[in-house]
Amino acid sequence: MTFAITLLVIVIIFVAKTLKIVPQQNAWVRERLGKFHDVLEPGLRIVIPFVDRVAYRHSLKEIPMDVPSQVCITRDNTQLQVDGILYFQVIDPKLASYGASDYVMAITQLAQTTLRSVIGKLELDKTFEERDEINRAVVSALDEAAASWGVKVLRYEIKDLTPPAEILRSMQAQITAEREKRARIAQSEGLRQEQINIASGDREAAIQRSQGEMQAAINESSGDQQAAINRATGEAEALRLVAHANAEAIAAVAAAIAHQNGMEAVNLKVAEQYVAAFANLAKTNNTMLLPTNAADIAGLVATATSVIRQQPK
Repeated sequence: MTFAITLLVIVIIFVAKTLKIVPQQNAWVRERLGKFHDVLEPGLRIVIPFVDRVAYRHSLKEIPMDVPSQVCITRDNTQLQVDGILYFQVIDPKLASYGASDYVMAITQLAQTTLRSVIGKLELDKTFEERDEINRAVVSALDEAAASWGVKVLRYEIKDLTPPAEILRSMQAQITAEREKRARIAQSEGLRQEQINIASGDREAAIQRSQGEMQAAINESSGDQQAAINRATGEAEALRLVAHANAEAIAAVAAAIAHQNGMEAVNLKVAEQYVAAFANLAKTNNTMLLPTNAADIAGLVATATSVIRQQPK
């Protein structure tokens, strides 16, 4: 009975040593008689007891790793406290097992030295502005070196950049001064724009006012011109009507003279007008100029009649 139990225990131990289950996203390195034999893929695998052994177990997942904080000196001799985080992945289990005694420590140390080198090439202000460039430079240097260790460096991110306290105070004062300057510039720009708008409004108002005055003057001038034209037209029409009336009167007188006994009527009319004019002249003037034959009314009438007779018919 004891022998059977002992044999069962030996069988169980043998089976446990023989059958291995490799989890997903893992790779186990098998050595046979102390020498690398192969890499065990995920699943159920058979290992010969006392001949084979699983020497290394690697996770193939992406691994985040904190890079210890360190002091870096910038190009302008300013100290910075820098810490970051590194993301890497094992892509070759054999190289990861035999390429370095401790690839994690090797990557960490290389990340620190590379970061110090990159920071030393930049001035203080540039380190805050060019974080992406720093991250890319560190990843490029690490990835090139880690290829021989079977490791792929995926990303590096700076978590914090901390300058000394006096530098922080100077930077805060500089930021405050810069903001005040921008505020003053913005205020002056606003005042300048306000003055420009006011001047433009005044100029536009003056232009509109002058245009209105010009239009009013034009309208007034046009009205005066039209009134003058209308007045001249009216006067011309009046003169035309007077002339037309005079012509009709003369025509009527001429027609009357052409009738029988017309000349006798003309002689009588001329004599009457002569006597009336002579009488008025005697009333209104103290000095009189008389023709030599003023008393010869018949002669004057004959002279006037002869003038009328000489007019073309």
